[in-house]
Amino acid sequence: MNHLPVLPILLPLITGALLVTLPRLGLNAQRFISLGATVAGLGLVLWLGSMVLEHGRMVYALGGWAPPFGIVLVPDRLSVLMLVLTATLALPALIYACRGDDDAGAHFHALFQFQLMGLNGAFLTGDIFNLFVFFEVLLIASYALLLHGGGTARSRAGLHYVIINLIGSALFLLALGMLYGLTGTLNMADLAVRISQAPQAGQPLLQAASLVLLVVFGVKAALLPLLFWLPRAYTAAAAPVAALFAVMTKVGLYAMIRVFPLVFALDEPLAALTAWQWLWPLALATLALGGIGVLGATSLRNMTAYMVIVSTGTLMAIIALGSTEALAAALFYLVHTTLLTGGFFLFADLIARQRGAAGDYMVVTAAMKDRRTLGILFFFGAVALAGLPPFSGFVSKAWMLQASLAEGAAGIFWPLLLGAGFLMLVALSRAGSKFFWRQSPERDHDMRADRVRLACVIVLVGAGLALSLAAAPLMDYTRSVAAQLMAPGDYVRAAQEADLRLTGGH
Repeated sequence: MNHLPVLPILLPLITGALLVTLPRLGLNAQRFISLGATVAGLGLVLWLGSMVLEHGRMVYALGGWAPPFGIVLVPDRLSVLMLVLTATLALPALIYACRGDDDAGAHFHALFQFQLMGLNGAFLTGDIFNLFVFFEVLLIASYALLLHGGGTARSRAGLHYVIINLIGSALFLLALGMLYGLTGTLNMADLAVRISQAPQAGQPLLQAASLVLLVVFGVKAALLPLLFWLPRAYTAAAAPVAALFAVMTKVGLYAMIRVFPLVFALDEPLAALTAWQWLWPLALATLALGGIGVLGATSLRNMTAYMVIVSTGTLMAIIALGSTEALAAALFYLVHTTLLTGGFFLFADLIARQRGAAGDYMVVTAAMKDRRTLGILFFFGAVALAGLPPFSGFVSKAWMLQASLAEGAAGIFWPLLLGAGFLMLVALSRAGSKFFWRQSPERDHDMRADRVRLACVIVLVGAGLALSLAAAPLMDYTRSVAAQLMAPGDYVRAAQEADLRLTGGH
């Protein structure tokens, strides 16, 4: 139990290493090991979540080395939310891949586990340098996963993806160098204290470092103007990979709401931070561009990629308001949109497999073999994604609209959010008409949906209904997460108390 916080990182690390070092292991054995580790990982993060609910926050120093010199993990309510969300998305995506997608290239399961390791590490670390390290782990794994299966489209998308993220990594190192040079530490709790006590002469450099970090996290989150890599990359990736990538942009979002309120706004309002002031207009522009992209998409997978951009703009805009209630509403929406867009990437692939050469492009073709089942599923998923009642999209959007009204930002946020939702509804209605209503007499395919793949899609798309039924407890939890985030002094005190225990009170 004492070492529980590190296990969500160690389990996928050991599993991935095992899969790499046993090259003669058959594909079925790889699937068994990978699925077993992913199920165990879900159990671990749920167990960790119960511990965090009991204690509020945990501080774990690897090897007993006290910060700022040792590696420290700080699981709290936000970390647990992201860990459970990632594990919940990863399991159906992996099961879907085990139906044949994992056989299109080498080392799929090892790379999948390394991706989970990077994600879990990023959500758990209490050190901003190790945040960079885990960013690189998950990005290296994602480079290879993006190229899984080969092909010209994936190679081109992978090239742009690699270049933009290498630039982001270089800027991240630059920001870390500036912070370390000014403060002598990269531990988040120590940084918060030292930046709050920094002399006036160092403030311009600290502001510059915060702006560079905004760019870095904006690249990861696909914030305008740093988002143009995402539609091509997510559209080209294999369906299970794209589904897991639905949580990738949320890593950049997580980094923003973890680092900025704690490190740069310990003793002052978050809204006063220069970098934070840029977030509002950029987020609104991202939301508007995402809505236009959804309407102009020609395939369901490309449309879903632009829905990810819409979610990024929506989340950033509501978080930029800087209030506890706005942050709580954003976190509820984050859970909803991650599961639904992940499910729609799988759904697009399921539809493409039944439509022959037409794939998931929005053109008229012969009726699908499972048209009724898929049509019903598409209807419920589209209603949830568009934000119509009674699903979780409506609950989260209504909450965000209420939060923006309380902060006096309704005049511009309401038209953009409702307008983007309307464009999504129009685009999804058009897609549904092409897929399930209008039919061509020709039939060059006669495939039924794989029942395991269909079950994976039902699980994720059904999250819209499940989250609406569990809305009250989830809203209570996201409020507690937001309250914990908006009290950074508690984070610092917990880290300092752990430091005193490790050093014997000296």
